[in-house]
Amino acid sequence: MEKMLGSNKEARMDIHKMDQSERLKEKTIGYYNQYAEQFAKRTEGFDMSFCQDRFMKYLPEQALILDAGCGSGRDAKVFLEKGFRVCAMDASETMCRVAEQRIGQPVVCMRFEEMEWQEHFDGIWACASLLHVARRALPAVLENFCRALKPGGILYASFKNGDGEEERLGRFFNDYRMEALEDAFLRGGMFELVESFETEDVRPDYKDKPWVNIIVRKRQA
Repeated sequence: MEKMLGSNKEARMDIHKMDQSERLKEKTIGYYNQYAEQFAKRTEGFDMSFCQDRFMKYLPEQALILDAGCGSGRDAKVFLEKGFRVCAMDASETMCRVAEQRIGQPVVCMRFEEMEWQEHFDGIWACASLLHVARRALPAVLENFCRALKPGGILYASFKNGDGEEERLGRFFNDYRMEALEDAFLRGGMFELVESFETEDVRPDYKDKPWVNIIVRKRQA
C-alpha cells in the first residue's frame, strides 16, 4: 500500500512538473510575441561568425539548413548570403513576421515538438533556442531533429553555461555544463560528437556569463 501511495505521489509530481513546463513554454513564446521587435533590434547586430564558421565548415556547398528558433533571422540571413539554402522556423508568430522582413522569404511558425521532416536537411542551426526546452522534453525534440537531418547531417546548439532550469525575466531557461550537455546529445546513440566548446557572450555587459556550444553529426545508418 505504501508503495502504491508513493507511486501516486510521484505521478502527481510529474504531472505538476509537466503542467509547469507547459505554462513556462507558453509564457516564453508570449514574451517573444510581445517583444519581438525590441529583441530583434537588440540582437541582430551581433557578430556570431565565431560559431557560424565552425558550423558551416562541416556542410556541403549549397546545403539546406534549418534555422530552428530563428528569432530575428540574423543567422539565417548570414547563411543565405553565404550561398546556403535556408528554412527558418520559430514558435513565435510575431518573431516569424520580423524574420520574414529581414530575410525576404517565408518563415515557418512551428514548435520543435511539431516537426515532421524526414531526412530533409543537411544541417540544423539551433542557436540559443533549445535552451528554452525543458530537460524532460529535450530527448523527444532531439529525436525530431535527428529524423529531420539527412544521414551524416550536422546539428549545432548553444546553451548558457550553468546548472538546472529556471524562469528568468519572463522566459524559461535550461542551462547546461559541458559534460552534461554532451551526455544529453550523445545519449541514445543518434549523434556522434564533432566538437564542443565554450564561448563568451557577445553582449558587452554579459562577458562573465559564458555559453557552451556543441556540434554533433547524425550517425550513418
